[in-house]
Amino acid sequence: MPLTDPQRQIIERFLRNESDVAYKRRVRTMLDYLDLAPGQTALDCGTGMGFYTKLLSTLYPSARLYGIDQDKKALAFAAGQLRGRNVLLTEGDILHLPFADASFDAVVMSEVLEHLVDDAAGAREVWRVLKPGGTLAVTVPYARYPWWYDPINRAAEALRGRPIRQGPFAGIWANHKRLYTAEQLAAVLEGAGFAIERLEFLTHYCFPGTQTIVYTFGKGLIEHNLLPEAISRSAHRFRSEENRGSRWNPVNWALAVFNWVDHFNERPGGASRHRTFVNIAVKARKV
Repeated sequence: MPLTDPQRQIIERFLRNESDVAYKRRVRTMLDYLDLAPGQTALDCGTGMGFYTKLLSTLYPSARLYGIDQDKKALAFAAGQLRGRNVLLTEGDILHLPFADASFDAVVMSEVLEHLVDDAAGAREVWRVLKPGGTLAVTVPYARYPWWYDPINRAAEALRGRPIRQGPFAGIWANHKRLYTAEQLAAVLEGAGFAIERLEFLTHYCFPGTQTIVYTFGKGLIEHNLLPEAISRSAHRFRSEENRGSRWNPVNWALAVFNWVDHFNERPGGASRHRTFVNIAVKARKV
């Protein structure tokens, strides 16, 4: 079912604090792809800290929602965020999903395939647990990413012939086995039995150094509680409802600048004529 205007307003409220414009675009795109109807069952495959599951449980309070991840610390945080909601979290391996065949109407798998040792096996497992005709919404990092999103890795690849995969400056390559071209992603999904209904490239324009600013510096400061409370509640991804949009808050000034640069992605022809993007997004169907 298409998202309603009130649902889109909820999504924007959840994304109010988000400084990574590529993340915001992924969230909006994945929710557009899911086609959830009231009472259906969905899986957040690689749920992490639970952003998608929290948002889905708000948008679809009658849906039966599940999340799975191997990261115990992230799942513990997600459990706190989702307390009292109709969501079941499971610690488990995506390559061996602990669900019966044809269990779900929809699966969201955002920024997950690139972490898997065997991405083809992961795609086959998702196909197995989806119902016939069920929807899979996927994003992965694009191999031809813009230099201004992650200039450190662009420089590393140019100078060393290889990216930085671990540590504070790993950027878009952080703990990833691979980045994808459109052809590579299509081959993995179609090889698992999916029919691709839509493939899009997301986010060409962004504030220079977004990856480094948001994840190398910002994330560490937030997770270690090193920011003043007034700043944290305006910068933390999970505290967006506490941000009242004050013009006196310097974080809101920064967000406004990041969002202004992002708006160039929306202009007719603004991004489509370019060859570099942060992500590939796919809507696929189990056939």
